[in-house]
Amino acid sequence: MKIPRTLALSLAAVAAFTLAGCSTAQAPANAETNGFCPDGELKFGIEPFEDPSKLEPAYQVLAASLGQKLDCKVEVQVVEDYAAEVLSMRNGKLDIGQFGPMGYVFASTKANAEPLVSFGTADGKLSTYTAGIWVPKDSAIKDLADLRGKDLALGSVGSTSGDVLPRLGLKKAGIAEDELNMNYAGGHPEALLALTKGTVDAAQINSQTLASAIDSGNFDPAGFRQVWKSEAIPNDPITVSADADPAFKTAVKDALLNLAPADIEAVGKFLDVTPAGPLIPVTKETYNPLFDLADTMGLTEKDI
Repeated sequence: MKIPRTLALSLAAVAAFTLAGCSTAQAPANAETNGFCPDGELKFGIEPFEDPSKLEPAYQVLAASLGQKLDCKVEVQVVEDYAAEVLSMRNGKLDIGQFGPMGYVFASTKANAEPLVSFGTADGKLSTYTAGIWVPKDSAIKDLADLRGKDLALGSVGSTSGDVLPRLGLKKAGIAEDELNMNYAGGHPEALLALTKGTVDAAQINSQTLASAIDSGNFDPAGFRQVWKSEAIPNDPITVSADADPAFKTAVKDALLNLAPADIEAVGKFLDVTPAGPLIPVTKETYNPLFDLADTMGLTEKDI
């Protein structure tokens, strides 16, 4: 199926979004009296960059540690899609949100999201990842030009590595999107599965999904080849609303920066950050290349 460049749900169309997963990390009994928890808990939204049933347990560990430091229950919510999280933060339904880099661009402009921290390596540097396009080892496809007329599986609409960057790669290679058949598989794992099952000629597989799939035994790179790789992308920011109480923002940032690497490790595996280091501070400027990317590709909130 060929898709137009702007195929996506608008934010308005997802106003009635549903949560793909929801659970609560336990915290001290007096959490309801804490000034940062007017409703007795904080809601922490996560984009569905992996199977929610796998993400939720990992984030529960991080949320439990964060809740202890803030003396507050922290509820993990793996939202339905990228647009849903932006909408949810804009409507005040999330107190904290982790966005993919491109998701953050629109969360910044449409929901006034302010980045606090991201995931650090063991040596204290900001972690990064890459987008990639893979084909079977015996495929005649050697580069992007050979994708003309072929089936390419992308991940999800609005994904940095699973949508925007592969399309940028095609654009830079002078390949119009109507010269091949691009399909959204529904997520990074689904795109990888489409490739391994042979239902497509090529698929986007980012370095995070690749590491996770190899670790779980779901992908043998010896049977495949990477024909394209993006430049490094700064990893996901964890954000709060810029309009939040400054004391709240400071408390959340300090708590996140002081989480033990062991509390981050399970999440880090999904982000190809192994071994995980402490979370590190980031600012809007950290993600300037993603704002530039959105401008280059002419993206709007309708593209997430």
